[in-house]
Amino acid sequence: MNHALDPLAGDRAVEAALADLTAAAPAGLRPAVLVEVGLADAYARIDSPIGPLVVAWNGQGVSLVDAAADDGTFEARHREATGREAFAMDALPPRLAAAIGRRLGGDRRVRIDLDLRGHSPFEQDVWRKALEIPRGEVRPYGWVAAEIGRPRAVRAVGTALGHNPVPLIVPCHRVVRTDGSIGQYSLGGPENKRTILRSEGLDPEGMEAQAAAGIRYVGSDTTGVVCMPTCQHARRITAAHRVPFRSVRAAAEAGYRPCRICRPDSGAALAA
Repeated sequence: MNHALDPLAGDRAVEAALADLTAAAPAGLRPAVLVEVGLADAYARIDSPIGPLVVAWNGQGVSLVDAAADDGTFEARHREATGREAFAMDALPPRLAAAIGRRLGGDRRVRIDLDLRGHSPFEQDVWRKALEIPRGEVRPYGWVAAEIGRPRAVRAVGTALGHNPVPLIVPCHRVVRTDGSIGQYSLGGPENKRTILRSEGLDPEGMEAQAAAGIRYVGSDTTGVVCMPTCQHARRITAAHRVPFRSVRAAAEAGYRPCRICRPDSGAALAA
């Protein structure tokens, strides 16, 4: 054909040549792309103090932690929670696995991106505050509520903690009821919560017994500072210098000032 009479002939020739170059995309390309842009998640299992857990993640961050025993159960729960597909992987990416290991070991400064799409600002405020609680310590719901500027929202704080999609990574197990009892836990209930707290060096039964006996705060008669009982400073007070209090008010009346680290005066009126 004379190309001068058909100016599109050259384009058609190129298209025909390119058609012969087509090839099937690699099988893993679609899941990888969807996960990277956050339209689907990958998931794998990790070990924990309460047994194997499933961790899901995408390009925006970790999206779900679950105790499902099998892939089918997890994928159904994941789809219900996120509306997205989930693809099984052999293991977490090495950097993410290392970061989670450090977080579970008590490193609160390690960066772990979280995908919290669909959750309210209030819930995210509660979860961010829970991230501030050190390993081996607990705080009551009322403390969290006061610290985020919502002192009357104690029940809502408990609900938000129950809806935490990434337990352990966001340590909602370190928040207990305002009366000092352990409370519920989304990863298997109170007994799993106790197991995790024990793994962090705490005595859950002893904590509950102490609270039931009316010992809600502990002061040091050498420093004049009053703390929550699990505060790192309170745990260093020797028996001879340990002074129990039922309330922060009682401690203040005895001349004690609140610890600047555990801030027992946050939510103290609710715990009195």
